[in-house]
Amino acid sequence: MKRLSKYHILPALALLLFGAVLGVQFDSHVSSDDALEQFEKLKRAFVLISGKYVEPVSSKQMAEAGVKGMLESLDPHSSYIPPEQVRDTRDRYEGSFGGIGIRFEPATEPTDTARVISPIVGGPSEKVGIMAGDRIVEIEDSTAIGLSGNEIQNRLKGEIGTEVRLTVYRPLADKRLTFTIERGEIPLYSINASYMVDEETGYIEISRFAMSTHEEFMEKVDRLKGQGMERLVLDLRDNPGGVMQSAVKIADELLGAGMTIVRTKGRSAEMNTRYRGHSGGALENQPVIVLVNRRSASASEILSGALQDHDRALLVGRRTFGKALVQKQFELNDGSLMQMTVGRYYTPVGRLIQTPYEKGNRKAYYEEKSTSFRDAVYNVEKYKEGIPDSLRYRTDHGRTVFGGGGILPDYVVAPDTTALSTFIRGSQIDGLFARQWFSTHEKRLRSTWQDREDEFLASYRVPAAAVDSFWAYTQREDVLTLTSTSSEVNPKERVFARAEAQSVRDVVRSRLKGHLANVMYGTGTGRPILNQTDPAVQRAMSLWPSSQELAAYHTASSTMQNE
Repeated sequence: MKRLSKYHILPALALLLFGAVLGVQFDSHVSSDDALEQFEKLKRAFVLISGKYVEPVSSKQMAEAGVKGMLESLDPHSSYIPPEQVRDTRDRYEGSFGGIGIRFEPATEPTDTARVISPIVGGPSEKVGIMAGDRIVEIEDSTAIGLSGNEIQNRLKGEIGTEVRLTVYRPLADKRLTFTIERGEIPLYSINASYMVDEETGYIEISRFAMSTHEEFMEKVDRLKGQGMERLVLDLRDNPGGVMQSAVKIADELLGAGMTIVRTKGRSAEMNTRYRGHSGGALENQPVIVLVNRRSASASEILSGALQDHDRALLVGRRTFGKALVQKQFELNDGSLMQMTVGRYYTPVGRLIQTPYEKGNRKAYYEEKSTSFRDAVYNVEKYKEGIPDSLRYRTDHGRTVFGGGGILPDYVVAPDTTALSTFIRGSQIDGLFARQWFSTHEKRLRSTWQDREDEFLASYRVPAAAVDSFWAYTQREDVLTLTSTSSEVNPKERVFARAEAQSVRDVVRSRLKGHLANVMYGTGTGRPILNQTDPAVQRAMSLWPSSQELAAYHTASSTMQNE
């Protein structure tokens, strides 16, 4: 009898054990004879490939490919998370991790080092003396030069209470320093920026929804109320979603008792749930404007959809992503996760805002999104006319809203695609230049502005030479071309008039200042400056009369429901 090699035995044993365990689960969830028969087919294919393929194969890679293939045959948002990425995924949901407490910018060149933007206040790094501007050169006994952001995070993260040795170069002192830092619980903040726009208007930007987001939100609301906030701009642009319950809790702070926030439906009974508001919300009556765009998705759409359906807030910006699928994580035997769709959610008036999809055809799904998004931004009336009556709904006070693919804002802010300032914002070339310019001038900037964030925001002025260097940088990097000949101007080919560059110098100077503030003091610090030239924010600030009208409607509705 021919002796079986390890390539035959190990996969077969693993599969038999896997089948024995899974068989119990299979029987409890599936009664179909066909499903059991197909599972046997899958097992046989695995054994045959493992034992008879011309070359040895990795059982792990085959199993992962099989799981990925099954998930890819479903909806566009079910996904596989390998074991090595599980910790980061859970950290993002839970809102904290074990680490040393620094915000840093990774190296931009293979010979460069990561730069500490700032130590988190009260965190382990601040306690031992790590300073903004320090360069990370070694972690334990290994060089950190040229490491990516993920590589540095993986080395600095660890169990709370364990220690890590960090060596930094401090440019201001021109010396290397080594610190032994005990890891602590480090929060992952969901709110990038919050500030008072004027004497009565507060602004809060939520970048994602984690378990801690509601608590963060309430802290910012309380602080802004203490500064006189009477109305709120809530920025959900580029927020991809996250923990649904956090979005529901924030919606509850703005809606009255008994008002539906969202409904979920699925095959299991636990997914058939309606979430309602409670009395006593912190922002039940104040005027609210919500900013959204094409990257506002999932939990962001739950929150914005609930506020729109109840006429609670005006939505301003561009159509949202269109993801109304609810995922749940299922752990597999090696610690990996299947993040699988188990339900759909519906806005209070019954809208399913999920973009239609064909199972297994993700390419067509995203192509359809791109096409319909362009219409929803540049041909809004045509876009509305193309929506069938079955996807038209009425809000509490009779406004028409739409389902079938994202949430259309009440006021669409379309970018001027011919304008140089629009191109600069969209390309984010000003942010790239600001980081490079800061690196060259860091020592002087830090010696003057270190720990003077408020003064920097209030009085720093970007030098004219920096603006000139910016235009030279854009052309040197072949990002755009400036011409003095009007006939050569072609925004589609990134050719703009030199005279236009002169006319937007103040916009560029303002945006460079905002980006420099982010580099020096941390993400979100420069948001008040950047928002001064943001068309969606400026449009929102002109719409308070309409928002106040909605707030009055909502107050009346809440009063009637409570009587």
